[in-house]
Amino acid sequence: MEQKEALKRMSQLYSLIEYHSDLYHSQDNPEISDQAYDSLVEELEKLERQFPELQKKHSPTSRIGGRVIERFEKVQHRYRQWSYDNVFDFQELKKWEDKILKIIQKQQPSFVRENLEYSAELKIDGLKIIVEYQNGKLFRAVTRGDGVSGEDVTHNVETIQSVPQRLNQDISGIFIGEAWMSKKEFERINKERAKNKEPLFANPRNAAAGTLRQLDASVASRRKLHTFFYDCYEISGISMPDTQESLLKLLKKIGFHIDSHSKFCKNLNDVEDFYTNWVTKKTSQQFGIDGVVVKVNNRGLYEILGYTSKAPRFGVAYKLPAEEKTTVVQDIQVQIGRTGALTPVAYLEPVMIDGSLVSRATLHNQDEIDRLDVRIGDTVIVKKAGDIIPEIVMVLKDLRDGKEIIFSIENFAKERGWRIHKEFVGKEESSAWYISGDSNDEVQIQKLIHFVSKKGMNIVGFGKEYVRTFFEQGIVKNYIDIFTLTKEKLEPLEGFKEKSIVNLLNAIEQSRKVSFEKFLFALGIRHVGEETAVILSRNFKTIFELSEASFEKLDSIEGVGEVVAKSIVEYFKTQGISNILRHVSIIYPTQVNSQSDFTGKVFVLTGTLQDMSRDDVKDMIRERGGKVSSVVSKKVDFVLVGENPGSKFTQAKDLNIPILSEDDFKSMI
Repeated sequence: MEQKEALKRMSQLYSLIEYHSDLYHSQDNPEISDQAYDSLVEELEKLERQFPELQKKHSPTSRIGGRVIERFEKVQHRYRQWSYDNVFDFQELKKWEDKILKIIQKQQPSFVRENLEYSAELKIDGLKIIVEYQNGKLFRAVTRGDGVSGEDVTHNVETIQSVPQRLNQDISGIFIGEAWMSKKEFERINKERAKNKEPLFANPRNAAAGTLRQLDASVASRRKLHTFFYDCYEISGISMPDTQESLLKLLKKIGFHIDSHSKFCKNLNDVEDFYTNWVTKKTSQQFGIDGVVVKVNNRGLYEILGYTSKAPRFGVAYKLPAEEKTTVVQDIQVQIGRTGALTPVAYLEPVMIDGSLVSRATLHNQDEIDRLDVRIGDTVIVKKAGDIIPEIVMVLKDLRDGKEIIFSIENFAKERGWRIHKEFVGKEESSAWYISGDSNDEVQIQKLIHFVSKKGMNIVGFGKEYVRTFFEQGIVKNYIDIFTLTKEKLEPLEGFKEKSIVNLLNAIEQSRKVSFEKFLFALGIRHVGEETAVILSRNFKTIFELSEASFEKLDSIEGVGEVVAKSIVEYFKTQGISNILRHVSIIYPTQVNSQSDFTGKVFVLTGTLQDMSRDDVKDMIRERGGKVSSVVSKKVDFVLVGENPGSKFTQAKDLNIPILSEDDFKSMI
C-alpha cells in the first residue's frame, strides 16, 4: 500500500473507530459487535506499525474509552482504569510472556521462566464498575467512563443483590467488578419492551449498561443484574494478598461474588488448556464470555512490569475466536444450484473467524445485496457462528473511496448469455433468480452431486470433483450413466489408478440397494428435503404409488402441503423413473411399531456423538416413528446432546426440554 493510500485509509479508520468507541463507552448503544470493533482497531494498529510517521498524536489505539455523558455526577477515578491488550492465538500469548520475562529479568537477573505462574479468568461481557467501601460499608459505585473519570451509579448498584451493602469485615478499599445481565433476564426484558412497543436492547451487555444508567433506581431494581469481582486497588484493615489467586479467595471471603471458573495455571500450557476448554463452552453459561484474562499470579511483580501508555503489562486478554470480523469484498460471483437458483457469493480478503479461515460469504440473493448496499471493494463485517455459513452483516460505508463497484445479478447473467427468471410461490414472487430451462451444465452437475451425496445414494468416494470431471469428459451426464461406469471408461482419465477405480466401482455397486426415503431425496424433487422424503416413504408403499398420486392426495398429508404436492406431481409428469429402477433396488420401510416410545416424538441433535453418526441416529429415530428437527422449540420432545454442544443445548435447558445423553438414547432403542 502506498503512503498516500494508507493515509486516506487511516483517516477513515480514525473517524470510524472514534464514532463506534463513543457509542460503546459513552452512550452504551453499540452498532457493531466487540469483535468487529477489535478488527478495525487491529487494522489501524497494523497500518500505524507500517507507517509510524503517519500516526496521529491522539490515535484511538492509544485511548481506552469515550467521553462521559453529563447526566450523572462525574467522579474522578483515584486509580486510572486500564484495558488489557488483546492476543488472538497461543503464539501471540507466548510473545507476551517473552516481553514480560525480559522486563522482569532486567531487575531480577536470576528470575527464570519457570517462576512465572498465572491466573486465568473468564472475560465477562458486561460493564466494569469501580466500587468503594469505607469501614465495610458501600460508599460509592462508579462506571469506568473514559478511564480517568466515570459516572456515579451508586443508587443503581445498591439494587444489585450480589453487591454487598456491608462487607463481612470492617475494611476500606476500592474493588473492581463486572456487572452483567443473564441471557434469561435479557430475553424477559426484551419481551416486555416488545409488548410495550419500546426499542429492544441489542444484547445483554447493552441491557446491563442501560440499567445502570437509569435515573430512577426502581427501574434498576426490577431488572436482575449480577456481578463478579476480580481486583482491588487498595485495602486497609487487612494485608493486601500477594497473589491473584489469594486475592480472589479474599474477595469471596469478605462478601463479594467471584467467578468460580477462574483457574491457577503453572504455565502457559495450562492457560491454553483452560482457554481451549472455554472455546467450546462459551455459550453454555448465562453470562457472555469473549475471552480469558491471563494475569501474572505474583502481584509483587506488577510494580516491576508497570503499564504501557494504554494497558497494564502484567495481564492480557486472550480473546476467544471471533464470530465477527472486518474484511474487504474482492469480488462477487454467482453459484448455480441443482434447482437452477442463482446465489451470489462474496469473495473476501481471507480473514480468521471463529477459528477458521474465511474467504467467502453468502449474499443470499439480489434483494439482500440491495438491502446491505454491498459493493465490490467494500469493507464489511462478516459473521460466522459454529458451522453456519459466513455472511455479511454490515457494510462500513464510511471507508469507501469511490472505487467500489455496484453488483447486479441481471447484468452478471446477461454478460454470460444466461436467460434468467423469477418464480412464483402462490401469488408471491421469489427473491431468488433462476436459470431458465434445464440445459445449463452447472445445473446438471449440481443435480448429480446431490444424487451421489451421503444423504442421497451415499456413493462413498464419489465426490464433487469426480462428478465434475466425469461430466466434463462426457461419461456421466445423468443418473443412469453412474451405474453404467466401467473400468474401461475410467482408465483413460488422468489420475485414475486401478485401486481408485476398483474402490469407486465397488461403492457404486453397494449403493444399488437404497432405502425409499434416501432414493426420494436423491432424485432432487423440488422442495422435497430429507424430512419430507421420510414422510412420503411412510405414506406410500412404493415409488409407483407415489408417482401416480394426485395433487389432492399429496396435499392432504400432514407435512407435505400445497407447494410440495404441486412440485411432486410436476416431477413425475416430466421425469420417467423406470430406467433408473433397472439399476437400483429400493428397500421399502417395514410397518412402524405404533407402540414405540419414538412414535410422534420430535428430536433435536447437538454436539459430537462418540459411538454413532448423526445420520445413523436420525435413521434410528425415523425407523421407530420419530421425527428429527434442526430447531429447538416447545414442540421438541427430546434434545440428544453429544460432546461440545452448541446453543441448542442452552435453549433446551431454558425451555425445560428433556435432555438425553448418548447412553440415554441407546437405552431407548
